Amino acid sequence: MENGLSVMQAAIIALWCWFILARVTLATLQLRYGTLMTALVIGIVMGDVPAAMTVGAAVQLVLFNVGGAGGAASAEPAIATAIAVPVALISNLNASSAAAIAIPIGLLGAYLYQARFFVNTYIMKLVDKYAAKGNSGGLTKTIIGLPLISAFILVFPVMFISLYVGAPLVADFSSKYIQGTVAHILSVIGGGLAVTGLVAGMVAIGREKFMIFFLMAYFLAVNLTDINILTWAIIGGAIAAIYISGRDHHQLAQLENDDL
Repeated sequence: MENGLSVMQAAIIALWCWFILARVTLATLQLRYGTLMTALVIGIVMGDVPAAMTVGAAVQLVLFNVGGAGGAASAEPAIATAIAVPVALISNLNASSAAAIAIPIGLLGAYLYQARFFVNTYIMKLVDKYAAKGNSGGLTKTIIGLPLISAFILVFPVMFISLYVGAPLVADFSSKYIQGTVAHILSVIGGGLAVTGLVAGMVAIGREKFMIFFLMAYFLAVNLTDINILTWAIIGGAIAAIYISGRDHHQLAQLENDDL
């Protein structure tokens, strides 16, 4: 991989980050928390989709439990991916090491997103002003136009400079100093963070009685690698149907016993 990103490459990735963080479409919330689409875009731009997706998957595991109530989050997966993937591709870092680097980047990215909220508080004052006057044109400008423009001014320059100037510097540092024992330690830390993120997500969204299904699915997926995703979906649907049928039968039997 070359020593850095071209102006066009950095601009496209920075534009993608603005597209996500500005919520240009309804799908951007899912794109913001899911790293794989950002990794795909970077892979296409930098010409190495498989390596980019591998790093994106590792970052997703680390930030698996990141979510935001009302849009706020402790880290920004999209920004973390947008920096970590180019750094990994430029310096040939493995996925685990890149995932470890993504953590501080994601934390800093959260401040960038919060800056949008701060700017939008002033825009909302204009919204109230135009609403009181019944000015539909002013409402369109302040509800749709100004937030997109302010987000572009905040996100695009920061991400462009970080990608065009910062990513090569981090990659150069990584190539020189993250070798041998240091590289091994960072890789182990990245792997541990991935496990921590996955477990945190399971605790947050899962129920103890459903954990057996997760463990069973993981075991089967690891040991039966020749099965495609459609087959897994059918197997999962069948297991879910059996579980629901058995649960309903148990509840019906319990009701009958209560009546007796």
